[in-house]
This record gives sequence, C-alpha cells and structure tokens, in this order.
Amino acid sequence: VQLQASGGGLVQAGGSLRLSCVASGFPFSIYDMGWYLQAPGKQRELVARITSGGSAFYADSVKGRFTISRDNAESTVHLQMGSLKPDDTGIYYCRASFRLREPYWGQGTLVTVSS
Repeated sequence: VQLQASGGGLVQAGGSLRLSCVASGFPFSIYDMGWYLQAPGKQRELVARITSGGSAFYADSVKGRFTISRDNAESTVHLQMGSLKPDDTGIYYCRASFRLREPYWGQGTLVTVSS
C-alpha cells in the first residue's frame, strides 16, 4: 500500500496550493479519504474528508477556503487550498479508511504559509 502526497510548498498568505495524493495497493474507490494537518507543536487534526460516495466534510477552520475532491479512475484525492493563512502551516497527511480496518497513512507534504 502506498499513499504518495505532493503539492506542498512555500506560499504567501492569501495564496493557493493544490495537494494531491496518489494511492496504490488497495481498492481506492471504496475507501473514504482524508487530509490531516499536523501543525508545529500540535496534534494531527482532520482538515477535510471525502467518502467513497463523494460526500465532503470540512473542519470549521477551512470551510469556504478548501475543497476536497477525488478521482477514482486515477486513485487520487486532491485538496484545493485557497485564501491560505499562516495557521494552515504544517505537514499535510493523506489518509485512507474503510470501516473498522486500520487506516493507511501517507508520508505527508509540507505547507508553509508566510505572513
């Protein structure tokens, strides 16, 4: 199983980034997919999640600014991030979950938002 996240980088406040996570080794289309943020000195927290059926859920802090989407044909989940703030800084991890099974985690991609 692999979850390869990419798209992170350094961006100024107010800017945009698009994260991608390419999955392999499991039946992607039946898994719920999520993006989590681990900010410096903080615990990992859910940013956005999309179910296998395509329903999206967002943390209050990113509603209206981030959009999660999935492409089952490409086994990829995206996170379009806009109006970025310094508080969005941290490592973003991709996660795949299916019912009560142990979830899969990717290696993370670093996003740094400068003020």
